[in-house]
Order: sequence, then structure tokens, then C-alpha cells
Amino acid sequence: MSRGLKVKIVFVILIACILTGFFSFSANCQSRVIADSLIQLLNENDHWNDTLKCHHYNEVSFYATDPDERIYYAELAVETAKRINSDRQLALGMRYIGMGHSKKGDLSTAIEKYLIAAKCYANIKLDLGVAVVYLDLADVYSIQNNFTTADKYYQKSIKIFRHKNDSIRLASALLNLGELYRLNKKLDSAIQYFEESMIVFETVDYPSRVAYARGNIGLVQEVKGQYIEAERNLKGAIFILSEFEDYDPISTYQLALSRIEASRGSERIALSYADSALAIGLNEGLKEQIRDASLQLSELYSSQSNFKKAHYFQSQYITYRDSINNEETVRKMADLRTEFEVGLKQAEVDLKQKEVDLLQKEAYISRVLLAAGGVFVILLLVVVVVLWQLYHMKVRAANVVRRKRQVIEGQHRRVLQLNATKDRFFSIISHDLRGPISNFSGVAGLIQLYIEDGDYVELKRIGRILENSSHELSTLLDNLLDWAMNQQGVFPYDPEEVSAEEICNPTLRVLSNSANAKNITMTEEVHSEYMVYVDVNSATTTIRNLVSNALKFTPEGGTVTLTVEREGDYAVFVVEDNGIGIPEDKMKNLFGFDGERKRWGTDGEKGVGLGLNLVREFVELNKGKVTVTSKESQGSCFRVYFPLFVEE
Repeated sequence: MSRGLKVKIVFVILIACILTGFFSFSANCQSRVIADSLIQLLNENDHWNDTLKCHHYNEVSFYATDPDERIYYAELAVETAKRINSDRQLALGMRYIGMGHSKKGDLSTAIEKYLIAAKCYANIKLDLGVAVVYLDLADVYSIQNNFTTADKYYQKSIKIFRHKNDSIRLASALLNLGELYRLNKKLDSAIQYFEESMIVFETVDYPSRVAYARGNIGLVQEVKGQYIEAERNLKGAIFILSEFEDYDPISTYQLALSRIEASRGSERIALSYADSALAIGLNEGLKEQIRDASLQLSELYSSQSNFKKAHYFQSQYITYRDSINNEETVRKMADLRTEFEVGLKQAEVDLKQKEVDLLQKEAYISRVLLAAGGVFVILLLVVVVVLWQLYHMKVRAANVVRRKRQVIEGQHRRVLQLNATKDRFFSIISHDLRGPISNFSGVAGLIQLYIEDGDYVELKRIGRILENSSHELSTLLDNLLDWAMNQQGVFPYDPEEVSAEEICNPTLRVLSNSANAKNITMTEEVHSEYMVYVDVNSATTTIRNLVSNALKFTPEGGTVTLTVEREGDYAVFVVEDNGIGIPEDKMKNLFGFDGERKRWGTDGEKGVGLGLNLVREFVELNKGKVTVTSKESQGSCFRVYFPLFVEE
């Protein structure tokens, strides 16, 4: 194909893109072949003007199958769109950047880019573009299990699609919204949206999507116990999807039919459906379907007292469940191992092939030597070149192996370091849990003894010991729970617009009794007009830990203040005290687990540093920072920077 013909073909695609203004259903339209062709055209036509380049950058990003490649070309499109002042192309580029980050799991960045894309579409009054981006946002929030926000964006997109009479996108949005409601157990609403979606898909003659809607209705009816209706819809969906060889949903629907038959006591039919679902999963490589079918088969065989097969499928279920949970880590390690092994095998094959070639050439040289010395010289030069290339190939292969070995060794050292940190952390926690719990031992006997002696002064002292120990234990356990959830990645992070007062004042009220008990003057209430964009729970935990530490290390009659000020794009929460301060040797590892962590408060309170570790992690979680200044015997000042809320 000539270069001119290629340009004409891509130009036709380009005109279509200009007329539509944006792309939809990107997951079904990506084509590696088209992307490679477009990249080749870009490389061959460096003289193109910025307008044409911008369109092609966005096209490559649209068709790209690799998320990093999609982001790369979309960023080129954004940069070029800004130069030519094109909001339409800027919106496209921002949307594709968001899609790339969403695919990589960086959902916060994806949301940021999607919001910019929606704003660009709104600036040029392209409502359909705004609606498509709203669908993208809804999908991201669905992944985050943020039902309320996902529902809001689905409803907004549906409203626009209705107004613009865009039937296919309307039906798709309704289908996705129904699935959101199904997963969140709002079954009646889910059926309503599925049914409306099915009607629209039938109108535009889209049978595969009609089957999706019908099958999902069956899933809801199965949960509600409406087995007859569920069975009719599930079988109807399977019949249609079989014609399209769309096996993923078929497997899901067959598992639902298996559960229905099991509830009826028809175990033989239930086993048949579950076996079929498992076979589809194995044939198509669908791990989630294999996992769910294995669990269903295990339960069915267990109910038949066939414990051997039940155990087999239970083991298979656990294997695939763990495989799915650790899929990303396993995939990376497998890719690295495969690349290493393939490289070695390829090097061996190349070496053997070169050796064969060399022998053949040497035999040929021997024969040619009898005919002419000149040919011998030429062939000898060829052999030298081949050997030189072979040598360089060996050197490159050795360098690759060495680099990969260094990476693996570095990862091994990192694992050992993390294990050491974990062991030290558990040692600290077990030691410091022992203290408060030990205080409870024997207290019951002392209380009984003092009651019999009428020694109420000692009873009051015992009461204070119990109160301090329980408060110390409760605070330590709260921080330990928060830290553990954050390390596992399950600590809820839901940033929102919130006032500085809402973060500070609950903490001040909770800790006021502790301040009064030590006769410490503490800020009673914070007054501030600043609004920050943070997760309320983690931000409040951060301030509570800092104020609690300040009270712990401030002697009786001291002062603890909590104020809020502004510095650039941040609201700065300042916790200051005139307590015992922090030794210089502890400042270096203040927010970690290294070094000696235990310190005693001015009234005998114990601290292990877990609260400060939480402070650092939660501040970073909320895209902020924390600084500290302190002098022994003069007090400490912690400054926490949280980002201010910015109107979009």
C-alpha cells in the first residue's frame, strides 16, 4: 500500500472522528493493527501541522491496547490541543488519559482527568461528550464501591441521552445502572432499569445486549426467590448469547440456574449446569467463573456426602480465589520469569543455529578452496563477521541476565527489610499491650480488700489506674486497627469537602476530660472558614493523635493549642504544646518504627509511636504533609498540611 493511499484511509477515519467529537464503547473498538498503522503514519509524516497531529495522537490513544501507550499519546494530544486552542481535542485527550489510568488502577487520577474532560465538553456545549464522560466517572466510582456518586453520574448521563435521543448509549447506561443497583442489593430498582434497557435494545435491534438485560433480570429474580421467572429469563439469555459465542455471561447464568435447581432438590440438574459453567471457564480461561463454579460443585457434592469430590472442588475454589486475589503480583512475577526463560532459550537456539551455519560455511569453504583462493578469502571474512556478531549477542544476553538478577536480589532485600519491620512492630505492640492488661491483673482482689478496710483513698487511686489503663489500651487498639486496615489497603478513603472545624472540634471535645485531669489549658474550640478536601475519618484520626500526644507529654499546668491557618493551597493544622519536647536523637525516626520507640508521658502514660506512624500515613493518604519542630523542655509544634477544597 502506498503512503498516499494510507494517508487517504486515515484521513477518512479522521473526518469521522471530527464529526462525532468523541468515541464511545472504546473497550470493543480497540485495534492493535489500526494503532500500529497510525503510529507508522505519524512517524512517516513528521511535516504534518499540529491540527492533524493532534487528531492522530488521539486516534492512536483510542485504539491503543496498552494503558501506558494510551496515556503517552493522549498526553501528546493534550499538549498539542493546548497549542491549537482546541477544547474538543483537549477533552478527548483528557478522557483517554483517564481511561488509561483507570485501566492501571489509578482511580483518583482517572477521576481528575475525567472531570477536566467534562468541563472542556461543557465549554463547547457538546452535551453528548459530557454524558459519555459521566458514564466513565460512574464506572470508576462503581469500582470504588461509591454507590451514591456512581448513581449520580449514571442518572446525569441518562438524562442527557434521553434528551438527545441517543438510544444505544441510553440503553447501555441503563444496563450499567441496573447492575450497580443489583450489586448493592437494591433489587426492585435494578429490575426496573434492566427492563427499560431491554426495551430500548429491542427497539434498536441489538439482540446480544437484549440478552444481557434479560439474563441480569434473571439473576435478580433468582436472589428474590422468583425461580420460575428467573429460569425463563436465564435460559432465554443463554439461548441468544450462544449464537454470538459470548461465553462469559453464559457461565454466570448457568451458575444461577444451578443454584435454582439445587434449591428445588434437583441435584443432578444442578450438577449439570455447574459442570457446564466450569467447562466454559476452563475453555475460555475465565478465572472468576472457574472459582464460582468450583464452589458450587463443592457444595453440591458435599450435600450428596461425596466428600472426595467436594474436597477436590473446594481446593480448586481456594486455588482460583487466591489466584484472583494475587493476580497482579503473580502476573508480574510470571512475566519476569517467562521473559528470563524465553531469553535463555532463544539465546541457546540462536547459538546452536549459528554453530550449524558456521559448520556449513566451513564445509563450503573447504570445497571452494579447491577451486579458488579468492573465494576462500571472501568466505573467511564472512565467518569473522558472524563470529563477531555472535560474541556481541552473548555479551548482551549476559548483561540482561545480570540486570534481572540485580532486580530480583533488590526485591529479596526489600522483603527481608519489610519482614524485619513487621517483626519489630509486633514485638512493640505485644510488649505495650502487656502493660495495660497487666494493670488489670489482681485489681479485683485489691478492690475487695480496700472495700473491706474502708480505704476509699486507695479505691480512688485504683480507679484512676483502671481508667488510665483502659484509656491507654483503647487508644492503642484503635490506632493498631486503623494502621492494620491501612496497610492492607482496606481503610476507607472517601475524600470530600469538609470544614476545618468539623475535623478539629470533635477531637477537642473528646479530649477535654484528659486535659482537665492534668490541669492543662487546651484550646476549647477552633473557628475557621477554611474548607479542605480530605477523608474525614483519617483526617480526624490524624488530629486526634497529635492532640492526644501533646496532652500526654505536657506536665500539669501546661498549655496545648490547636489552630488553623492557610499556607498556599493548604490549610495548616498547628498542634503546639509547652511540654517536655522530643530528644534530638528521636527526631530522625519520629514517624517510623526504627530505633527505640517507647516514651513515658508526664503522668506515667506510655507511648510507642504507632500514633505518629498513623499520622504520617494518613497525611500522605490525603495528599498532604506533616512537619515538626521541638526542643527538649520547651515543647513541640506539629504542622499538618491538608489540601484546600477547590471548586471545579
